[in-house]
Amino acid sequence: MSAETRPAVPATPPLTERQEARRRRILHASAQLASRGGFDAVQMREVAEAAGVALGTLYRYFPSKVHLLVATMQDQLQHLHTTLRKRPPVADSAAQRVAETLMRAFRALQREPHLADAMVRALTFADRSVSPEVDTVSRQTTAIILDAMGLEDPTPEQLSAVRVIEHTWHSALITWLSGRASIAQVKIDIETVCRLIDLTAPGRQPGRRTG
Repeated sequence: MSAETRPAVPATPPLTERQEARRRRILHASAQLASRGGFDAVQMREVAEAAGVALGTLYRYFPSKVHLLVATMQDQLQHLHTTLRKRPPVADSAAQRVAETLMRAFRALQREPHLADAMVRALTFADRSVSPEVDTVSRQTTAIILDAMGLEDPTPEQLSAVRVIEHTWHSALITWLSGRASIAQVKIDIETVCRLIDLTAPGRQPGRRTG
């Protein structure tokens, strides 16, 4: 078995204040190492040393590097969501607000390309054992989009549109990180897919064209 991977541990009770502080140190160390050198720079032993915890303790919190980096993305999205709530998008339409929100998220990741690459690679490598953490990332992204839309009780059609928007945003991030898309192209793709929001608005008649 790889030194970078351990069997997943059973679910644990809520963390104490001290345990939560330790977890935050670990996530901070993970983000710092990833920011300097990307996915390969995040070695579990170095994370443990930087966070001031024993290697065994680190593995009790995060069974593998992929678990750790997906949790790091959760943490980054949570910070982003907090910032967006303090300074929400101001565009008139829901589609424009979501596009503005996702581009702000994209630019935040653009400022830390090595960190972004590490987190996206972890999501790509994630297997079934990381499903709960990946689902949390998806729920956070959904919440960010729904907040920008101004929705608390979306219809099934709107949720379907949100999923397509999430997939497009993730794909756009991957193509940009791999050098296959420019920022301008990412912006066009995001704005285009966000038009689904208008198409799934309640009361819109199927097949009816506007304009």
